[in-house]
Amino acid sequence: MTTQVISGPNWRGVRALYQMEMARWFRTLGQSILSPVISTSLYFIVFGSAIGGRMAAIDGVPYGAYIVPGLILLTILTESISNASFGIYMPRWAGTIYEVLSAPLSPLEAVMGYVGAAATKSVILGLIILATARVFVPFSILHPLVMIAFLVLIAVTFCLFGFILGLVAESWEQLGIVPMLIITPLTFLGGSFYSIDMLPDPWRTLTLFNPVVYLVSGFRWAFFGVSDVGVGVSLAAVAVFLALCLAAISWVFKTGYKLKT
Repeated sequence: MTTQVISGPNWRGVRALYQMEMARWFRTLGQSILSPVISTSLYFIVFGSAIGGRMAAIDGVPYGAYIVPGLILLTILTESISNASFGIYMPRWAGTIYEVLSAPLSPLEAVMGYVGAAATKSVILGLIILATARVFVPFSILHPLVMIAFLVLIAVTFCLFGFILGLVAESWEQLGIVPMLIITPLTFLGGSFYSIDMLPDPWRTLTLFNPVVYLVSGFRWAFFGVSDVGVGVSLAAVAVFLALCLAAISWVFKTGYKLKT
């Protein structure tokens, strides 16, 4: 009589990767949290307090409160990409990536460790930014559970995107190109500081091709119940981008692209 041993997921390996990435983050906790919090606070002081008092309400929401979801996402998107891309590019650059590839970890488990840690950092930072915003402008969250769901889903999705960036980047400089030259402009032009309904045609129509519009709109709906596009469309857009990121990561690990050379 033979006994079959069914091996399950290597949760110990996933936990080791997760703890390693979180420990690295805690070693630079001051820089990791203070820098984005100070930057976001300046936005609230200038746009929320100074300018917001002179701006008319948008869809019945005071301007200072209206920009809160957009400013949170501005930080979440850039930090998610930066944390995840650095987490995987560092072992590639140092040559320790081969230890991960030779470990008894499946590609899915490696992604869970790295991306899970990066997403945790982003969610924590998002909640800190949310608490910071409450100091400067009064607001309430109409759908808190939906807000948390959007926050987690967006953080995971863009951490996956950052993970892909860290896999294909050839230099440290390339890691900063996408957050600085692509994500930040798209966020500013994606309705973070205004409603796209305020734009005349054809600019409003062109803005709908900006994927960040759907993230900001859905996230803002969770706060105030107002949005530029339907919340279902926003969720669908995030789900599609998440699926594309998962497919890209699966292909990278299957082919060994940028990992085995």
